[in-house]
This record gives sequence, structure tokens and C-alpha cells, in this order.
Amino acid sequence: MTRYTLARPFLLAVAASVVALSGCATISSAPRSSAAVASYRDSVDLAGRIAINYSRDGKKESLNGKFTWQQTKSNTDVSLISPTGQTVAIINVTPASATLKESGKAPRTAPDLDTLTQQTLGWTLPVSGLRDWLQGYAVDSEGKRFVASPANDNVVTRDGWKLEYMSWQDDNASVPQPKRIDVTRIALGQAVDDMAIRIVIDPAAQ
Repeated sequence: MTRYTLARPFLLAVAASVVALSGCATISSAPRSSAAVASYRDSVDLAGRIAINYSRDGKKESLNGKFTWQQTKSNTDVSLISPTGQTVAIINVTPASATLKESGKAPRTAPDLDTLTQQTLGWTLPVSGLRDWLQGYAVDSEGKRFVASPANDNVVTRDGWKLEYMSWQDDNASVPQPKRIDVTRIALGQAVDDMAIRIVIDPAAQ
């Protein structure tokens, strides 16, 4: 397996999937609450880690990093951070464009982040869905609104991603908040053989 640490392809991969990883999150055995997540918020401020594993032409790749995610009603700003704490890239998404800024390089802009990742990586990643997914919301394969809870913790989205809410910041909270989200590509049809993303949101970000 080839492992990159915040290499250029990873910058867009993380930006697109942006949100957090950690293969060491544990799944609580406490009774599952039926309470749903909080009402959707236009403005959120999150941080965490992310891991992306995929195969392309039979070759397995693994990408890992950290991020911060600042979202308003119209804009999304993402910072990608190295394990040593250095900010290596900043992504800004507005209704009109998506821009990637890397240290020492000219900014790269496209009409949206899906297009930017397609141009840079050769395939798209679930960018637009993340504004919903990080808060426990999605649109399912039948076009219905999905709202996550410990008792209703998985869904296949309209655009072919399987979301599994594996653990929560506090299973017993009256309004649970997602902690770990596993994302698997169901409908590929791209230049990749398979793709899985693991996201963990830091407790301090809630």
C-alpha cells in the first residue's frame, strides 16, 4: 500500500471529503437512543481527521490528514493541516466558485469543488454532500430527507454513497452529535475501483 501524507492529490481529496478521520474511534455498546440529531445549522465550526482509502487500476492508496471546517449559509472554508500543525492548504467554496490555495503556488479556481477535484484528481469526491453529512443529514436514494440518530444510523444517498454513523459524541445525549462517519462509494462509474472514507469529528469542535 502506498501512503501519502498531505501530498498534492490528497489536498483535494481531503477538501472534498473534508472532515475527519481516526481509525481508533470506538463504538459504544450503550443502548441506542431514538433521538435524532439537532436541527440543521447553516453556520458550523468543526475540526477533525480523515482517512481515504481507494483502489485505482488495482493499486491501493491511503490518504490521511487533519482539517478545520468553517461553514456559513453561503460559504465553506476548509484548512488542511499536517501532523505537525502546519496549514498546507486552504479551500474556499462560494456559490460562484471554489478556490484552492497552497503555500508558494498560484491559487487554482473552478466553478465548484466537484469540478476542481475532477480536474485535479480525475474523479469527483462527495463535496456538496458534506455540508449535510457532517451534521447527520442526507438525501436518500429515493430523494427523501434522511435524519440520523443512534437508532437510524445508515443510508444510501441519492448520488450513490453509503453513510454509516458509527459512533456519537455522547450516545446518551438528548441531542446526539456525530463522531465517526464511514462513507463508502456504492455507484462508482469513475476512474477508481473502490473508495472508502472514514471521518471522525473532534469533541472540541461541537
